[in-house]
Amino acid sequence: MRRFLAWILPLLGSNASLYLLTVLIWGSTWFAIEFQLGVVEPAVSIVYRYLFAAAVLFLYCFIKVLPMTFDLKSHLWFMLLGLFLFCLNYVFAYSAQVHITSALAAIIFSMMVWINIILSRIVFGTRIGRSILFGAFLGILGVFILFYPQVGEVSLSDAVLWGLLLALLGAFSASCGNIVSQAAQQRALPVMQANAWGMLYGAILTTVIALAQGHPFTFDATFTYIASLGYLAIFGSVVAFGAYLTLLGRIGAHRAGYATVMFPVVALVLSILFEGLALSVSIMLGTALVLLGNLLVLKERP
Repeated sequence: MRRFLAWILPLLGSNASLYLLTVLIWGSTWFAIEFQLGVVEPAVSIVYRYLFAAAVLFLYCFIKVLPMTFDLKSHLWFMLLGLFLFCLNYVFAYSAQVHITSALAAIIFSMMVWINIILSRIVFGTRIGRSILFGAFLGILGVFILFYPQVGEVSLSDAVLWGLLLALLGAFSASCGNIVSQAAQQRALPVMQANAWGMLYGAILTTVIALAQGHPFTFDATFTYIASLGYLAIFGSVVAFGAYLTLLGRIGAHRAGYATVMFPVVALVLSILFEGLALSVSIMLGTALVLLGNLLVLKERP
């Protein structure tokens, strides 16, 4: 583990590498999440994921002799980060997919780029250029086109509407977490330690929710569950969140949030390569719009 972190962390240097790592890793985590569903309740799996991730980060900070003691005000920031980014975000997202398809969830979650833009304007007074606004519009339109064949015949039943609301709450929670992280970094709170404490608090808060819902803390001792849990904890949490939140601190939530629009593209490419998904006009057109929007958002100077 020490050698792995010593190898991967130096890669988190340029903004391009941070963005690429975030998109590639989070775009592929949906494969791993599929192996988490079934025996263990989703909320309980989230607890395991972030306890594991927090342990890895605390170990890394201990090895690197990074300061881990902070005042009460700093811990309040860490708790907010844990609540929004490592707890409610995932609880709402997992609950949403009980009622709606992953395609619908991806479309709703891509709205986070707009929520980030609005919250950045309200909280930080960030001036948003036309390129970012138009790029965000193209990106979400592209995601809709990507998944239109899967959602075109969905009927808006009460269950679907409830799932859409849960997905939107998940996106809003994640965006609030983005804003909290950006504000914390502006107060010189280090990303690595903030993530370690935030993930620990997130796991604790999710434990409270799981217990309140009456979920048993079972464990699936199969290779697929353990391997997927390890991938989600180390790559999907430690590496990806480290990369994304560092990038967010550098270029702002309003621009870094576009990474969420890129995730479905990566997921579909993996499906084409490994699951035999047929390449269609909607996939090609949607991907082209997402990539064009990506170019417009990231080329504008902060």
